Amino acid sequence: MSSNRLDPQHDLIIIGGGIGGIISLKYAKDAGLDAILLEKGDAVGGLWRDLPAWQDLQIRKEDWTLGDLPIAGENQASVLANIREWIDRFNLAPSIRLGTRVRAARSTRRGWRVHADGYAGHSRFLIAATGGHNRPVVPQIERAQATLTEYHSSTLRDPSEVTGKDVVVVGGGASAFDLLDLCLEHKALSVTWVYRSLKWMLPTLRRKYYASNLRSLARMQMLGIPAAMLNKRTDRNLRNRYRKAGLDELTPDRSIDLGHQMLIPGRRRMVQDLEKINRHKGEIVRIDGDTVRLSSGRSCRADLVLWGTGYETDLSYLEAGDLSRLTSLAAIKRRCGAHFLALDAPNLFLLAPGVLETITSTPWAYAHAAKSIISHIRGNPVFDSTPVPTNANYFDMVRFLAKRDRGNYPRALWYLKYLSLAFRQSSGRPLPIP
Repeated sequence: MSSNRLDPQHDLIIIGGGIGGIISLKYAKDAGLDAILLEKGDAVGGLWRDLPAWQDLQIRKEDWTLGDLPIAGENQASVLANIREWIDRFNLAPSIRLGTRVRAARSTRRGWRVHADGYAGHSRFLIAATGGHNRPVVPQIERAQATLTEYHSSTLRDPSEVTGKDVVVVGGGASAFDLLDLCLEHKALSVTWVYRSLKWMLPTLRRKYYASNLRSLARMQMLGIPAAMLNKRTDRNLRNRYRKAGLDELTPDRSIDLGHQMLIPGRRRMVQDLEKINRHKGEIVRIDGDTVRLSSGRSCRADLVLWGTGYETDLSYLEAGDLSRLTSLAAIKRRCGAHFLALDAPNLFLLAPGVLETITSTPWAYAHAAKSIISHIRGNPVFDSTPVPTNANYFDMVRFLAKRDRGNYPRALWYLKYLSLAFRQSSGRPLPIP
């Protein structure tokens, strides 16, 4: 499609209609920017729109939602309804184009030229809000006349399919933990767990979203407890909890580092019935018929293989050199200045690397990031080209932005405001919209 001088001209184009893109659009409209959001699907919601109904939050619903935007529970349907409420509450629908998959976005002297299905336009700035979970990862292993069924965690629509089956679960992180819990809940005949390495979790016998306390983390952050001390304290606490829960064999090989690692809530059935799970450290190397062969040389029969092996990021629509070919959030983050400003192309912001895979409330982090990004777009320099090697967890995002964005965080006043929120806002009440 060739450039046309009559194509729409915008201050900002946002690509992606998940929670990050929608929140960015809200702050852009608040600032009076001519902004448009392009969403490839026929509805908003991003990953939450496509996930199976059994998927749910890793944090309490009061930590997910902001202000008085309603949320009924931690389940997928409630989260999706909460995302849609942003659109209704702030009248964002007129600025959203659904069914508009972006095919290419190229930097020009005028800003950004975007080609999409049924749309072509220019903008001065571009926000890539397409998230970090774009392509399910299933390892490319050898399969010989495989007769068993395979699902990625994102494609298992009906968890009752595991009932009475011999199931193999693969992975050492949050998705695998969920799948193990589902197998135990729905009475799989046998459960075999295969993992190369394990991520830290918070053992719990409660529902997973009650395992952690983000407000407690906020208090420690606002008191300025050094990261090394917080890591040491968290590591000691986790090891004690693993020991008390009888999970010593699942203790990760390295100490927790909150600047680079997530802290995943445990799953109660997995913790309570760990002895019912056959555990193998390694990976699947081949599937022969209904036989799963492992790197250890062992094998097992299975009816189902459930891949809890995560996702890749897809930025291939960006014409931005090596950045467009990167598929991991960690690698993309190294190509960002101040968490969000792309280093490979001008006037481009990437939302996911600075927020996902951190310890935070996703809407909370996106709201603060979007507010400062819009401030930068309006001519108040906030972001520079210096990469930040560590995560900005929860209230650390506020502390990071406050040093750079004095328009939104007046000296001293911002600290008193967020100190009060950390200590006086009960965990049963959502935090306000920034």
